[in-house]
Amino acid sequence: MAENIPVSGPSITQKEIDYVADAAAHAWYKDANMYHERFEKAFAEYVGVKYAMALPSCTSAIHLALLALGVGPGDEVIVPDITWIASAAPIHYVGATVVFADIDPLTWCMSAESFQSCITERTKAVIPVDLYGNIPDMDAIRRIAKDHHIAIIEDAAEAIGSEYGGQKAGSLGDVGVFSFHGSKTMTTGEGGMLVTDSKDIFDRSSFLRDHGRIPGDRMFYNAEVAYKYKMSSMQAALGLAQLERIEELVNRKREIFSWYKEELHGIADLTLNCEHPGTKNTYWMVTVVVNSERNIKKEYLMDQLAQKNIDTRPFFHPLSSIPAYADVPRRAKEENPVSYAISPYGINLPCGMNITQDQVRYVCSQLVNIINKY
Repeated sequence: MAENIPVSGPSITQKEIDYVADAAAHAWYKDANMYHERFEKAFAEYVGVKYAMALPSCTSAIHLALLALGVGPGDEVIVPDITWIASAAPIHYVGATVVFADIDPLTWCMSAESFQSCITERTKAVIPVDLYGNIPDMDAIRRIAKDHHIAIIEDAAEAIGSEYGGQKAGSLGDVGVFSFHGSKTMTTGEGGMLVTDSKDIFDRSSFLRDHGRIPGDRMFYNAEVAYKYKMSSMQAALGLAQLERIEELVNRKREIFSWYKEELHGIADLTLNCEHPGTKNTYWMVTVVVNSERNIKKEYLMDQLAQKNIDTRPFFHPLSSIPAYADVPRRAKEENPVSYAISPYGINLPCGMNITQDQVRYVCSQLVNIINKY
């Protein structure tokens, strides 16, 4: 049997090892923040924004963004029904109400039309998600948000390096947030980043992430009860090394997707991630959706591929369908038909940075065999 093929994983070189070792040896005392400052400055320049803040997770970045935007009890925040729970959980942290919008059948990202239909007088913010490295129709979403005075938090957790109309993912809203989890295209092991062009949002987030201390405070005289959301210097060093290789990492993801596209070209009843004109998809996860008429559920595909030593992940479940949201007001299944139609039949295929073209061929041959034998 073939050696296990993991679904995801990073690319770590001597550069990363050297930077982390240097941080462990030298990022103390007066130099404690030297890697944070380099990482944040370089990241802001890469994304094309004024400010960047290194954090322990993308979840904490969303939490701070909501707080900085003044979202709280009585407010509603719209999130696509198809995303990881981290996109929605911070809405509950601040006491607001989550509203689930449907997704577009091609991009699998938030549908602008569904977003429009979800808006009420209580809507304070929207969190469009750049799902699996793709980007939604941000022109339409921004137009609708502007018309209704709704703040945009772009969840670019999965989309470092993706582009929309020549702009980098994360720069398309009032705030952008990123994840550097070990599965992501670039990683700090765990970690995240908040980016924005707004000094007010940045300053408020900076204050809240350090236990409510006024900048420059040396007397531990906290002005508010807040949070401890800071990244370690070793993580920042790892992130800086990864960022200096970002084009290599992004190109590698796109190369892996091209192998899958070549191998699965012409195979009936299978749909892969799309890339609309004017959009650059970085394909964090190579995803395949089986035509629902075949009635081959994702659980079956994952089990069969696992027997061939192929690791996969399920296409996200609609958040409105999972136990965590059983008691939360949500849109009915009938109101998000695309989310419920696609999710049962989609899986993420192995696309870790160390995968080979021969392994991709093996994965594709096994997937096709399983589908043909069903």
